[in-house]
Amino acid sequence: MSTKDYLEKDYYKVLGVSKTASKDEIKQSYRKLARESHPDANTDDPKAEDRFKEVSEAYNVLSDDKRRKEYDEARSLFGGSYRPGGGTGPGGFDMGDLFGQGTSGGGGGAGGERLSDIFGGLFGNRGRGGGATRSRRGADVETETTLTFREAADGVTRSFQLTSEEACPTCKGTGAKLGTAPRMCPKCSGTGHENTNLGGFSLSEPCSECKGRGLVVDDPCATCNGSGRGKSTRTIQTRIPGGVTEGQRIRIKGKGAPGENGGPAGDLYVVVHVKEHPVFGRSGDNVTITVPVSFPEAVLGAEVRIPTLNGFPVTVKVPPGTQNGHKLRVRGKGATRKDGTAGDMLVTIEVAVPKTLSGDAREALEKFRAATSDYDPRDGLEARAKGA
Repeated sequence: MSTKDYLEKDYYKVLGVSKTASKDEIKQSYRKLARESHPDANTDDPKAEDRFKEVSEAYNVLSDDKRRKEYDEARSLFGGSYRPGGGTGPGGFDMGDLFGQGTSGGGGGAGGERLSDIFGGLFGNRGRGGGATRSRRGADVETETTLTFREAADGVTRSFQLTSEEACPTCKGTGAKLGTAPRMCPKCSGTGHENTNLGGFSLSEPCSECKGRGLVVDDPCATCNGSGRGKSTRTIQTRIPGGVTEGQRIRIKGKGAPGENGGPAGDLYVVVHVKEHPVFGRSGDNVTITVPVSFPEAVLGAEVRIPTLNGFPVTVKVPPGTQNGHKLRVRGKGATRKDGTAGDMLVTIEVAVPKTLSGDAREALEKFRAATSDYDPRDGLEARAKGA
């Protein structure tokens, strides 16, 4: 796929997704559009095949993290001033001048350099300079951790033992036996990529000869068998922020596998699991709790002592006439928010009814019932039901 294609085609628009779309969103959109535009499902539409190829081309770029990054960088760098029709007037420049296509003299610039020589590596081809091995970003690493309810609410520092690839300690990442050196791959000229013609467009894939390294090892290192990579185990400490929830995936930048040839390290993704608590629950940044009160406390009002997540109880005032299910709010006793402040604790009142009564208690309740005989909590219920 040519560099010009990267600038001319808006692959996000083709798939109908935003520039911040996740890989799952891109995949779902691609599958839907591929089904709708597949030539076998549109035998009477001669343009279906072109649409299908366009959708496939967009997906091939956006589904690959590395190629998507290159595509975004190219459009960010040139997209604001490029016009598909070419021209060097205001607001545009000539693609031939930029990439050395269809022009005479080979381009210019300081020292006679072509921009194709400067930016050629951006898209996996080396232009005229070719041959240098590209740096590579390290792989992302994913792990899991299980937190207590309180750790998830407040945050905690955790240690992780990670096993990942790094440069082989014997050959220092070259893949070649000591005293020898790898050579440039003759098939891809050191780019690490080869293009496959799919009819109407080409697909760039890792070179089948060098497996994307751009180098061929004739006398491989005995430790890594020529891969240049070895396994390493390391322990890192990282902070899990407060307020995380069950199943949340946290990205820790630069803590993944080391890069190759000076490339940056990948990222570490931690999937969080949270143990249930026997008393507390969560509602966003708020902690929830259900507190039972007696019938006299609900009717007459009371001050009730209740636990909090940090272990220090607080006293809340239950107002007279409190109904079952009534909610109270205790400020600042919830989970930690992103800005460092705390959510609230939401208290749900549950009026507890005793299963057995002593003789004195029953006698007292009978007197209470007689004293409140003029109060009917179901007054008007049947009338409201008929009028609905």
